[in-house]
Amino acid sequence: MLSNDSQNNVELMLENPRNALIKMSIPLIVSLLISSFYNLIDAAWVSGLGADALAGVGFFTPIFMILIGFGNGLGAGAAFALSKYLGEENKQKADNASVHSIMLDIIISLVVTAALLVFLNPILNAMGAGQTIGYATDYGMIIILGSVFIILSNALYGIFRGEGDTTRPMYAMIASAILNMILDPIFIYALNLGVRGAAIATIISSIFVILILLNWFYVKRDTYLKPNFSNFNYEKDISKDIVKVGIPASVQLLNNAFFAAVFSALLTFVGSTDSVAVYSTGWRIVTIGTTPLLAIGTALISVIAANYGARKYENIQIAHRYAMKVSIVIAFIVAILTNVFAGDIASVFASTGTSVRIAAELTSFLAWIVIYYPTMAVGVASTYVFQGIGKGITAMFQTIMRETGFTIFFAVLLGVFLGYGVWGAWMGIVLGEVVSNNITMVWADWQIKKLMNING
Repeated sequence: MLSNDSQNNVELMLENPRNALIKMSIPLIVSLLISSFYNLIDAAWVSGLGADALAGVGFFTPIFMILIGFGNGLGAGAAFALSKYLGEENKQKADNASVHSIMLDIIISLVVTAALLVFLNPILNAMGAGQTIGYATDYGMIIILGSVFIILSNALYGIFRGEGDTTRPMYAMIASAILNMILDPIFIYALNLGVRGAAIATIISSIFVILILLNWFYVKRDTYLKPNFSNFNYEKDISKDIVKVGIPASVQLLNNAFFAAVFSALLTFVGSTDSVAVYSTGWRIVTIGTTPLLAIGTALISVIAANYGARKYENIQIAHRYAMKVSIVIAFIVAILTNVFAGDIASVFASTGTSVRIAAELTSFLAWIVIYYPTMAVGVASTYVFQGIGKGITAMFQTIMRETGFTIFFAVLLGVFLGYGVWGAWMGIVLGEVVSNNITMVWADWQIKKLMNING
């Protein structure tokens, strides 16, 4: 039996892109918030172990982002390919592509795991982990050994997004987050495993998500798309469609990890490991604050891909502009609230033990960093337009331009050469985001108009 809800979702993406965007975005906002809370919950519990433990986990954060990046990137590739085939009214090809997606996820995750096991210590040393490397290694080795589950759980969401279903993944993530919240204090403190306990809780929670998703695919069998291996027939163009968005999207998110690693090294140069603790903890809060913008952008991929497959290019413009409008409103609200309550938020992570010493710097970081949120609203939506039309390389370039290019440039200029130190590094993020996000918005608008001229 086909899922009428999912079938209706596909029709909604083609007939009313605004409504489809909102319908898909709301569960995605909840899902991505929960995903952000995974790291935040770990940080909150680990902070009780002291500032060095928090910094150690913070040094591993860029590597953790690599795993999340591959999962989300491959999920974006699957969502693009599946939505495009459904827009072309080729359900059989979409079913086949869903199996391609799962097989690619597993293969790539095993390769990534092997690579990270070899290079973990050199990466941490290069980042300047120093006295905190023991904590970083204890936490990191367990996460890497379980990375296949982290990558696969995130990538499987792309299959659901491809058919326009973002609700059931939300339920799976809520259940997983609750489990993670229960397991963290047990493994960290009751079993006296410290940072290793936080890592074990994260892996168990990821496995739990996979079991829930596989239950819908293979036990209940009530999804619209059927990722059954009986539907598998290798097609080079399907793999190409998934990879041409999925790999650049992964590299795009890997660049985020590279930025975090370079930025952590910069902070140890102009500040101290305490500044890294501030950055890694503060960035988790930034991630939560900007989650609605990322959720809208993620939903936009499927909406645009479906209309791209159906050659309804006017709907792509409608969806893009609507996504920017909604995102800007949300960004202003979140920025104001974060600025006003910066001190209260910081106190959650810096109120006990040696963590107290980072409270003032964390408060300052949160108060200033929110300046760029409204420009991120247009930048995210615009970058995801390119993923939705299969131009993954372009989207990747835009991200590298934003972070490795403009942001690091301004951070080094202000923090090192002009002598503003840690505050200058924070402002480098703001300036880099403001400049690059506006460039991306103009670029996306030009690309959409170019598509519309094809039909004109």
